[in-house]
Amino acid sequence: MIAAIIQARLGSTRTPGKTMKLIGNKPLLEYSVERTRLARYIDKVIVATTTSDKDHLISEWCKEKGIDSFRGSEDDVLDRYFQTASHFKADIIVRVTSDCPFVDPQIVDLLILSLKVFGADYASNRIKNRSWPHGLDIEVFTFNALKTAWKNGKEKREREHVTPYIMGHPELFKHIEVPLEEDLSHYRLTVDYPEDLEFTRILVEKYSADKMNWREIIDLLKERPELAEINASRLDTKI
Repeated sequence: MIAAIIQARLGSTRTPGKTMKLIGNKPLLEYSVERTRLARYIDKVIVATTTSDKDHLISEWCKEKGIDSFRGSEDDVLDRYFQTASHFKADIIVRVTSDCPFVDPQIVDLLILSLKVFGADYASNRIKNRSWPHGLDIEVFTFNALKTAWKNGKEKREREHVTPYIMGHPELFKHIEVPLEEDLSHYRLTVDYPEDLEFTRILVEKYSADKMNWREIIDLLKERPELAEINASRLDTKI
């Protein structure tokens, strides 16, 4: 079973509560869920939130929307992912974050196929160098790789994030990277800061970018460069 696990919490320090902030008439998280569900090879989309009281809102929202969810550790995100994948018996996991409202199903499918065709343990469109826009990053990995990382990852960074152990041990895991020929890393399609939220709100509410694929969104930004300027100042704050 191939499961997309979307990590979501309300405890953001840069933009508090951003996961459930409304864009149009939907919370930010809903865009990530809806677009991920469009991937052909995804069997199940799961929201992995925390057991913190403040994230009860996310859990209840998932129940109302009929979205599968799981609650786990707030700080040990690796454990949260492992427990979620174990609970739902996932064989392959696609890692998605709730602050990427323009996650693209075509890219998700491309990475899943790359993992399977090359018999890899881990596939991503960003390992060594970024060429894709911020916010279109996708990671796909096997349950066995996740389990190995969960058992052996001891450092703080390896627990606070999901894949540092897998990425840091190429001798243990076969990696596949799918870069872009064109460098589009100067575009931000993620939401970390208020400027990103403003950018996303304009793209969705004025241009219906949530209905576009990633290439159409980039074409829009090339035609209207002033849009990309809204959050361009944040490019050097998150690499």
